[in-house]
Amino acid sequence: MTLAPPEFAQRVDPAPAAPRMAVSIAGVDKSFALGRGRTLQALAQVDLEISEGEFVAVIGPSGCGKSTVLRLAAGLDEPSNGDVEIFGNTPQKLAREHRLGVAFQEHALLPWASVRANIALPYKVAGRPVDDARVDGLIELVGLAGFEKARPKQLSGGMRQRVSIARALALSPDLLLLDEPFGALDAVTRRRMNGELARIWAEERITTILVTHDVDEALILADRIVVMTGRPGHVRTVRGVDFPRPRDRDVTRSPEFHELVDELTALLDGSDGAVE
Repeated sequence: MTLAPPEFAQRVDPAPAAPRMAVSIAGVDKSFALGRGRTLQALAQVDLEISEGEFVAVIGPSGCGKSTVLRLAAGLDEPSNGDVEIFGNTPQKLAREHRLGVAFQEHALLPWASVRANIALPYKVAGRPVDDARVDGLIELVGLAGFEKARPKQLSGGMRQRVSIARALALSPDLLLLDEPFGALDAVTRRRMNGELARIWAEERITTILVTHDVDEALILADRIVVMTGRPGHVRTVRGVDFPRPRDRDVTRSPEFHELVDELTALLDGSDGAVE
């Protein structure tokens, strides 16, 4: 038997490496003391894993602990039981190393500072020299070129949220946490900002957790949707979203999109536990 020379031998490409685990929440309970010996259990046995580069949306009824999950991932709260790991370390370590970006419904911009100064703020907090090229790139990325010197009061609500997201991205974080960032906007502006965030995420590809009440918003943005029950919150189900990106009007008007909206809405309506 004659073996083929090496140059004619069949080449076998190595299997692609599995995505790195970004967020691991395992068996987490969270209770809060209310005083006079009373406690409120916000979360019960929450298990969730998120891969690097994934966009995950968390939905659920009011009071189910969605924002508590985000605070645990940010290291702002500690679990009563269970473990939270971010890239194999504690959330606090990620925060100390300024590898975490956060944007909330309240933009919390410095009212006396310009757009540019607000976006550059994380560099000053981290004690790093400002990367002017990065700040310029983010201003361009969020569509605020020409508004660099504007103060927050001179901007619309949607524009202020763009500044907030740009600020959260300034230090190129490993994890981006978004807690109802567009909740205070009108429906038209919110839909426009959904498209902007989808575009920004497609360029940055940062592992992202979005907390939202809006099922359509979750479907427009996420790779997977986590549906939580009422309080004490736990994961009811996780649903993959297979619609192609970008999810434009053709996608959002399709029967398949509306069927999934109905399915997820029914899961929310059927969530057990207390609803505030």
